[in-house]
Amino acid sequence: MKVYRLLAVLVLTSFLLIWYYILRVNNGLFNGISLGVNSSFSGFSLGRKSHRSLANGTEIAIVVVACGERHNEALNMIKSAIMFNRNQAPLRFIVVAEEQLKQNFVEKLDDWQEINDNIFTYEIHSLTFPEANKDEWKKLFKPCAAQRLFLPSLLPHIDSVLYVDSDTIFLSPVQELWSMFRNFNASQFAGMAPEHEDKNAGWYNRFARHPYYGDLGVNSGVMLMNLTRMRDFKWEEHIMPIYKEYRLKLVWGDQDIINILFHHHPDRLYIFPCDWNYRADHCMYMSVCDAPDGVKIIHGNRGYFHSYVQPIFNLLYTTIEEYAFRTDIHSNFIRTVEDSLTLPSNSNCDKLLDKFLQDPRKYFKQNQYIEET
Repeated sequence: MKVYRLLAVLVLTSFLLIWYYILRVNNGLFNGISLGVNSSFSGFSLGRKSHRSLANGTEIAIVVVACGERHNEALNMIKSAIMFNRNQAPLRFIVVAEEQLKQNFVEKLDDWQEINDNIFTYEIHSLTFPEANKDEWKKLFKPCAAQRLFLPSLLPHIDSVLYVDSDTIFLSPVQELWSMFRNFNASQFAGMAPEHEDKNAGWYNRFARHPYYGDLGVNSGVMLMNLTRMRDFKWEEHIMPIYKEYRLKLVWGDQDIINILFHHHPDRLYIFPCDWNYRADHCMYMSVCDAPDGVKIIHGNRGYFHSYVQPIFNLLYTTIEEYAFRTDIHSNFIRTVEDSLTLPSNSNCDKLLDKFLQDPRKYFKQNQYIEET
């Protein structure tokens, strides 16, 4: 009888030691499980975690908000960030989405994690707006776009994020933009690109009925956010009175609110180049964004990804959408775009093909990827 007890103790002890080792190796996180958690983090799902990814350097947090038809755009943005993450920096995607879209994100991101060796992690959060005027906030400008105004309180566990609109795609490694946090001075807590480069085409300087940042305003579609500093600044306490005072004069919704705030607090904002928020406005009439090192992030605002008004925007978007992970980027992205774009073209943006492909051509050579056997 004593022998059986001793064996039972040994088996139990071995089991506990093995379990402890598993938890230690995985930093106390469960691999391969999606959790639906209702907590102070506003109800989020944790995707698969990998201790390997965290060992590769500072984790980069990318936030996107998705409502309605923006679901596919948001996934394409995430796909592009993974494709061009050539140094395999650890990425964390933070998706804020309508309830009916959450499961779709979980299924797709779980698949992509497995294909890409768990180089990224993800969280999925519920939309969260202030109870006062909740419906107004949700419908301000485009559905759910105003959610970015409330990221400091929605993500209390995160220090800094890169917020991007769903209608953006990366053509370069996100760590290049992330490194600009190091350029912030002691007072700055956000970074954005100008709304325009040319006063003759500027919207804010010609039409705005409210204050705005600088001479031409800023575009909030790509935004570096130090959430810790924003919380210290009491960001959301500044947002509310701006909305109350100017809500009948806001044409571009939350972007206008951001412009008004930084008009009064210009010392809090870092300006980065238009390369990192490149829009059709930069090329449709004439090239007004130099982008000496190539276009880094394309912002397909006003539906340019889904129309043929500027064919290069639609082509880049759809080629990324059709790309299969772990296949050659040179053949299946660069060459596809080169072969599919009809030149000469009536579009001034199409004529800047070399600018759009400058970074991909630099880092992805022909047949660079060889499938493991």
